[in-house]
Amino acid sequence: MARSNPASPADSPESPKPPSSPPPKSQGTLHLIHPSEKKKKVKLFRVVRSVFRSFPIINPVCKIPVLQGSSPDNHHTYFSGNRVTGTLFGHRKGRVSLSIQESPMCYPSLVVELAVQTNALQKKLGSGMVRIALECEKRTDKEKVKLLEEPVWNMFCNGKKNGYGVKRDPTEDDLRVMELLRAVSMGAGVLPGNSEIEGPDGDLAYIRAHFDRVVGSKDSETLYMISPDGNSGPELSIFFIRV
Repeated sequence: MARSNPASPADSPESPKPPSSPPPKSQGTLHLIHPSEKKKKVKLFRVVRSVFRSFPIINPVCKIPVLQGSSPDNHHTYFSGNRVTGTLFGHRKGRVSLSIQESPMCYPSLVVELAVQTNALQKKLGSGMVRIALECEKRTDKEKVKLLEEPVWNMFCNGKKNGYGVKRDPTEDDLRVMELLRAVSMGAGVLPGNSEIEGPDGDLAYIRAHFDRVVGSKDSETLYMISPDGNSGPELSIFFIRV
């Protein structure tokens, strides 16, 4: 027994290694699907659709008159065909984070920390329409960066500048929230926090909904919230713009 004390792991110089073991345990409990597993089918559909759209339009010999705007593509010229899952979540007195997923079952493809507190955004959504614009400067042709991969945006909420929106990699807390909401397609609620440590402000509020993703160009994209009950729900639009 006396020989075991000098060889204890606590006294060895490699003692910092044990704290690195908890992260793999938390990741092992996740059941989220990597987005790339679903993108293959979506990309195949887009390729087939683009091939058919590239065919020349042959006018009939009888020249049947066609009304302008009758084609469905005229109204959805810039519609990408994507419907994504968006989640706004955060602690009451903390900043709101926006998570975009292909579906509630997938890992987040985008996480942005917004410059607005959770309780403030809840009040705005309760009062009516909310427009969030995330703007950044255009890059040179040599700096090819996709719009949603920009690291920082100037944030405007209903026309008023609020600070900056910052893109980040999904944290363990982000993934834990997405895992808890994996079975929720849309809705709003509160996830209980650790009341003994964080107090009542440790509860995490969330709003999840489907968003239509509209791509205007390589420098502009918009997410339009789809209300589950028509026009009675909160109306929210999020704009990503390079100016």
